[in-house]
Amino acid sequence: MERATSKDGTTIAFDRSGQGPAIVLVGGALSDRSAAFPIAARLAPRFTAIAYDRRGRGDSGDTAPYGVDREVEDIEALILAVGGSALVFGHSSGAVLALEAARTLPDRIPKLALYEPPFIVDDSRPPLPENYVTRLDELISKGRRGDAVEFFMTTGPGVPAEAVAGMRREPFWPSMEAVAHTLAYDGTVMGDAMGGSPAPLGRWASVAVPTLVMNGGASRDWQRHAVLALVDVLPDARHRTLEGQDHGPDTEVLATALEEFFIG
Repeated sequence: MERATSKDGTTIAFDRSGQGPAIVLVGGALSDRSAAFPIAARLAPRFTAIAYDRRGRGDSGDTAPYGVDREVEDIEALILAVGGSALVFGHSSGAVLALEAARTLPDRIPKLALYEPPFIVDDSRPPLPENYVTRLDELISKGRRGDAVEFFMTTGPGVPAEAVAGMRREPFWPSMEAVAHTLAYDGTVMGDAMGGSPAPLGRWASVAVPTLVMNGGASRDWQRHAVLALVDVLPDARHRTLEGQDHGPDTEVLATALEEFFIG
């Protein structure tokens, strides 16, 4: 494990593997750097893969108050630690954070790849409630971490309540409760882009770096609509559907798509 220091003094833990162009892997909600280990290992023969703990997770620090710009500074600190320029891949809400990093740090990110940023751009699913982030913060402040995870899962990804009830009995549940306070961070990253309109995506119209925006062929309609809406906004974007995949794509399928885009 290595550490980078962000502008506000927060230490960001990361693992570096492989050789070749650096690629920073930005995870989504409830994930730590261990979630990126399979894709990092698969990319390592051709890239220097950087798997890191986003602030508030794993071995990274967490300096208050939270701000999306602080998370972008974390990514910049990682890029500086590996030479000053890096490819970036983001998954789910991590894709939105990666997109914001490309908007803010265009000279440090030569190419960007995104998988299913969870925008809600039409009426193909209900929008998130306006009090989504404040509700998460309230549950955490009351020590109800499990309830915060359940609220996220049923309200965001739309996991059925009965399925979440079963998950609460599984051995992995405590690890999700441990990072439950960061769910509000991901909600803040998403901002108003889960309200049922594509208009907020205009924020990223200035992201001119070559960008690959992917969705799974087995994913739900609203996720595909979000990807297509973003492709319409970005000046240099290409769209790719990974057939047979859902929101958690197969490592080999995803790695092949990333290799073809980043190397090509």
